[in-house]
Amino acid sequence: MSRILPNTRLGYLASRNGPPVFLAPSPFLYCQTPASFSTSSPVAQRRTRRKHAPHPNRGVSALRRTGLRNPVEMDKYPLPVPVLDPEKRSKVAVDKKHGLWGFFRSDKKALNTPEETAAFGRPWVVEELRHKSWEDLHSLWWICCKERNLLATQAYERDRLKAGFGEAEILERNRAARQTQKAIKHALTERYYAFEDARRVAVADPEVDLEAEPGTQAYTPIYSDEAALEPQYPVNQRASNSSAA
Repeated sequence: MSRILPNTRLGYLASRNGPPVFLAPSPFLYCQTPASFSTSSPVAQRRTRRKHAPHPNRGVSALRRTGLRNPVEMDKYPLPVPVLDPEKRSKVAVDKKHGLWGFFRSDKKALNTPEETAAFGRPWVVEELRHKSWEDLHSLWWICCKERNLLATQAYERDRLKAGFGEAEILERNRAARQTQKAIKHALTERYYAFEDARRVAVADPEVDLEAEPGTQAYTPIYSDEAALEPQYPVNQRASNSSAA
């Protein structure tokens, strides 16, 4: 205790004639001042020290649906009430040829039965598509895209309803549409290679002018028509013909 309070009289007495150090009264009890006590609300209020101001959105949670802390302008107006009676609902005119109807069948059903989905033909093959024009291939390509979008809509609806059927039929029909699209790419690739080969031949041919203006003659034969129609014989055959004459 003398080490703690060497200059005080209490420490001196405790070290010489007093009781043991651990039985001596604490000197801090005489140094403390009593705290003020009051029942009034400003004084009795719990005092806390805040280093920073609280966040304005503290306590606002979208998961717990606490709502906004401060009222907004939309609170002044009542929310619209849904009309549950179909007869009281306003009639909305919908175009029968609207583009969104392309995601549904002609009967406008969101989900078909497996028997209806499985009723389709075989995919197109490359041998058949080689004889089609560019417009036909372009139309067939987008028909396949439309069919695949329709099947994706039905697959989403089936998963949402948890129907548990029709997945195999949708996948098989989608596979047929993809095979047709692959065949269309194959046919167009063959045409592109044939065009490139013809272009290389035309570049090396002096009779073909690739830079000709539209409406002008791009092919100019070097030989005349009479020379082209004259029969060409080998040298030995010409000699035999002249000797026979």
